[in-house]
Amino acid sequence: MAPATMRTNEVDKVTIWVVTDNYYDALRPDGKVAHRYRAVGAGKSIHAEHGLSYYIETMVGGKTSGCMFDFGQDAGGVSNNMKLLEIDHGNIKAFGLSHGHFDHFLAAIDILKLARPSIAPGTPFYVGEECFSRRYLLRPGDAVPMDLGRLQKADIETLGLKVVEVSGPVEIIPGAYLTGNIERVTPYEKVPPVLLIEREQKLEPDDFRGEQALFFNVKGKGLVVLSGCAHAGIVNTVMQARKVSGMEKVHAVMGGFHLINAKPEIIAHTVDAIKAMKPACVVPTHCTGFEAIQAFLAAMPEAFNLNTAGSRYAFGVN
Repeated sequence: MAPATMRTNEVDKVTIWVVTDNYYDALRPDGKVAHRYRAVGAGKSIHAEHGLSYYIETMVGGKTSGCMFDFGQDAGGVSNNMKLLEIDHGNIKAFGLSHGHFDHFLAAIDILKLARPSIAPGTPFYVGEECFSRRYLLRPGDAVPMDLGRLQKADIETLGLKVVEVSGPVEIIPGAYLTGNIERVTPYEKVPPVLLIEREQKLEPDDFRGEQALFFNVKGKGLVVLSGCAHAGIVNTVMQARKVSGMEKVHAVMGGFHLINAKPEIIAHTVDAIKAMKPACVVPTHCTGFEAIQAFLAAMPEAFNLNTAGSRYAFGVN
């Protein structure tokens, strides 16, 4: 069933740090909404990897709250990036995980151990359905699927956090909302059959039914939608945020769009749909893929932002 519209709190400002991503460029200039980390020298370089992690702060009524969404896979690199970006664990009031793939959870336990002295016992760790299931990848030409591992719920709870499984939208810090399970609307956004999940000791195609994204209703601007991988489809993800919030205006679409290795016609459909929403800012990250990034740049040059690990994006009041 489609979710009912819920009352959402506006934020005066949302700031999103890309703690790690697939690409880093110390020479990339700042943009309209992007501030780049550019320090140089031994021990000062940002770590990039095939992974994704965000730290987010919302400002509501003059009060700032922080959360972390996804964790990347290399704990040493991600932790050092947090140090370089001057992210204070003590500001984190909630954690969230978009879905159960290693490049989003593998560094989680080590980061939570580092944060433990600074965060309150019972701090929530939000996940969607099947987040703790074991997943696999069947590469073309392989006879045996590759085991992608799984995150253990008990490992999180042992650290004193409260695991909260969601299927509907929920506010995790003031003004930051998980989408809830994402309704599939578009005919062209399909999960590749090479991605598998273990259910009742059998491997099945993974439909990512519990994948979560975040959205924010920025005062005077509209929705900022932040995805992890968007296995459910980035267009479906934005439409979900619109439906849940009751807000049609989209100000920014940011995150992994999972168009890597997608057919050209699927990329074209996706780019056309996002362009039709007229966002002021589009930030493809992580698993979007080079060809899709090129397509967004060509179709939306004024809105396009090339992301680099260590970048900070601010939407709302200065």
